[in-house]
Amino acid sequence: MTKMRQTPVASQLAELHVERLAAIEAASEPVYAIPSEYPAGYHVKPHSHSRAQFVYARAGVVMVSSVQGRWMVPPQHALWIPAGLVHTVDMLGEVSMLSAYVLPDVLSDPPSAIRVVAVSDLARALIIEAVAPVAEAKTGRQELVMALLLEEVLRLPDRPLGLPFPSDQRLANLCRGFLDNPSARLVIDDWAERLAMSRRAFTRFFRKETGISLSTWRQQAAVFTALPRLAGGETVTAVALDLGYDSVAAFTTMFRRMLGAAPRSYFKPGEPFSS
Repeated sequence: MTKMRQTPVASQLAELHVERLAAIEAASEPVYAIPSEYPAGYHVKPHSHSRAQFVYARAGVVMVSSVQGRWMVPPQHALWIPAGLVHTVDMLGEVSMLSAYVLPDVLSDPPSAIRVVAVSDLARALIIEAVAPVAEAKTGRQELVMALLLEEVLRLPDRPLGLPFPSDQRLANLCRGFLDNPSARLVIDDWAERLAMSRRAFTRFFRKETGISLSTWRQQAAVFTALPRLAGGETVTAVALDLGYDSVAAFTTMFRRMLGAAPRSYFKPGEPFSS
């Protein structure tokens, strides 16, 4: 993935990010909410925070990476990042995000793993309200907004936009190579042969390393590749053929099965989709 060069703007954003991390750690509120704007291609270096983070992608596509894998947050989705997890963030296109940082003891049973979720109308309205300037730092109304936001966050439906990465270096290299050149025609036997394994042994090994089958992983990787391109206005036909699908219908079937909607209707009305 191409990173932004260290321009004056990038340098200023890096300094601002350090300041924000310090402010997050110094905050006394149970939930600390702030907005952020980033240019296309901006890369946030490895970091962590003592609070869990609920980040809502209002515009643009966000890619979060850790040793556990990669997670994509397209517009109108959000990501829950557990406290203490070291991660990086890459901006695919210009990004506008809203983040709520939550103290670990605020929720009795907070999610322990990264989750990508679809954002409901209520959650969207609440997080927008949470980051809006208020006359006083603490108000009864603001506390109610934060409490309801946390309640709603736990109810949001998961979306399969995470891509787990194996810890085995040989297998991880194959996965990274596939992300550089994804194809619908990936054959299990080819990967098994490259690792000197039988098909059955490789299948068990891949599931043990990632928690999912290679077929499911390949489809999720295809979604990872397709979403930023579709969000940027490329046609469904061009993306489907580049990924090696025999037809737009085959790609659309996979996309609908993974995300619950066809490519043309997945984003908000008005997003640039064409066939």
